[in-house]
Amino acid sequence: MRLLVIEDERRIAELVAEGLRQASFVVDTVATVADAQAALELTSYDAAVLDLGLPDGDGLRLLTALRRKPDTPPILVLTARDTVEDRVAGLDAGADDYLIKPFAMVEVVARVKALLRRPGGPLGVRLEAGNLVLDTVGRDVEVDGQVVPLARQEIAILEHLIRRLGRVVPKAVLEEKLYGMGDELGSNAIPVHVHHLRRKLIEAKAVCAIHTVRGVGYFLEEQA
Repeated sequence: MRLLVIEDERRIAELVAEGLRQASFVVDTVATVADAQAALELTSYDAAVLDLGLPDGDGLRLLTALRRKPDTPPILVLTARDTVEDRVAGLDAGADDYLIKPFAMVEVVARVKALLRRPGGPLGVRLEAGNLVLDTVGRDVEVDGQVVPLARQEIAILEHLIRRLGRVVPKAVLEEKLYGMGDELGSNAIPVHVHHLRRKLIEAKAVCAIHTVRGVGYFLEEQA
């Protein structure tokens, strides 16, 4: 899953981004309202972490503008504004959650996951295909009750495939969800991850298979 951190203090942005990456999220960071708007226009994010004191505008105004759009992701406000009036203003403007600085990184991760577990969110469910089960919170994969060790990228690809069971997931969609703005992406990165994932599922005797639609993408199919 891909997150956007909107924070102009570089050290804090790096801290938050690294903590979220350690929790298996793909993270982009921006430092201004303008860059945040551009990123949200170009990329489909699963959630965002927003500081309110940005150099080119107030985060509350950005929040209000985003909430006028139907496809805005859940937003956690992370700010030094700590009065009751500040918290009320943030929630009224459309924040899904509000956390005050200084903060514990484990709490930021927990709150982001809580937002993603809300009804309709991408976390909080067990996904199944044949004898394979993916725990979207613990990021564990089991086949017939046995844990299958997978890399972060392999789990992310499997999640997208299993959520669209039987339907083709374009390669471009996987690239967008698995890699951030600054990541170097080779043309064969996704095929390599899919190759490793397919091999591991075969070795684990999973009753489902990954198929390649050449030039388009991949799909997961349950097998009898």
